[in-house]
Amino acid sequence: MTAYEVRQEIVRLGKSLHDKGFVAATDGNISVRLDDRRVLATPTCLCKGMMTVEDLVVVDMQGRKLEGFREVSSEIAMHMMIYRKCPETSAIVHAHPPTATGFAAAGMALDRPLVSEIVISLGSIPLAGYATPGTQELVESLEPLVTNHHAILMANHGVVTHAEDLYTAYMHMETVEHFAKIALTTHLLGTQQVLPSHRVEELDEIRRRLQEAKLASLRKV
Repeated sequence: MTAYEVRQEIVRLGKSLHDKGFVAATDGNISVRLDDRRVLATPTCLCKGMMTVEDLVVVDMQGRKLEGFREVSSEIAMHMMIYRKCPETSAIVHAHPPTATGFAAAGMALDRPLVSEIVISLGSIPLAGYATPGTQELVESLEPLVTNHHAILMANHGVVTHAEDLYTAYMHMETVEHFAKIALTTHLLGTQQVLPSHRVEELDEIRRRLQEAKLASLRKV
């Protein structure tokens, strides 16, 4: 995929986030690692449903702007930390999907094995402690979790997902919100049928094999 095609994909998926109600107004951000030195990212103070390819900014691995006429998001440090900690990660999505963010605002992780497909795709979805957006404190609250989890709730804030490509990072965000709706339904029904540990281990092994196969395929490209 060319750099221009990556820009188009960010714009397309930013609009999808907005259309689905996963972000409102100027909330959220998306980034893609272009190479070992540069990251393409959405700017600050711009609706993700109204971006053009020219609105995106290029930053270095310290989050300093290299290209673009708009300003860099205050949350770029969160993205840079994830790229440093997770060498296989090439894309990050941050959004505020309502149901999942409701769990984050309630101080509740989405870490109970209730649905086999969720365990296969994401494992569990932990909750990082509250930190003010755009601060080093936020980076530090997420740092212990990012290497073992591709989706994390941020207390009283939202959700961040990351993956080896942008499409997968975006799909992770959809999966988090989908699972949050299922988990909420179990709470409303007053009962949860949690998968037994040996079944979770089976699903974890499937997830591990699928991830290894996908990374191997990407390395061949």
